[in-house]
Amino acid sequence: MTLEPLLRFLHIAGVTLWVGGMFFAYVCLRPAVAELLEPPQRLRLWQRVFARFFVWVWGAVVLIPASGLILLGRVGFAAAPLNWHLMLTSGVVMVAIFVYVATGPYAALKRAVDAEDWKAGGVALNRIRRAVGSNLMLGVLTIGLATLGRMLG
Repeated sequence: MTLEPLLRFLHIAGVTLWVGGMFFAYVCLRPAVAELLEPPQRLRLWQRVFARFFVWVWGAVVLIPASGLILLGRVGFAAAPLNWHLMLTSGVVMVAIFVYVATGPYAALKRAVDAEDWKAGGVALNRIRRAVGSNLMLGVLTIGLATLGRMLG
């Protein structure tokens, strides 16, 4: 029995969770929260949302590269199509951005919320917003590489 279908499922499930979560947070939740909540409530909400979401993203950041590298190893790095190499590159950048967000701006957001320093919290949340926006664009690009990438040749 081959593990390839399971590895592909785990890979796609991780990507769906991560990129779909970023899309929901960035495109749907962020504008609604900005319209309805004042900064203290908004920052507390985001801190709690990220605390829950990032647990899942940490799992995805382990699962996606692991499953992808196993699949890549089965084909061989040199024999893999160009789009796989591009997916790997963009995935590494996405993981780096997430690690930056989780250890930098998100840690600053947690400290600011705990200290009720709403100005510092707003600065941290804005850094998170920009990084998540970049990662969301990379995620969509990576999905495009996965699905349309064979057209690259």
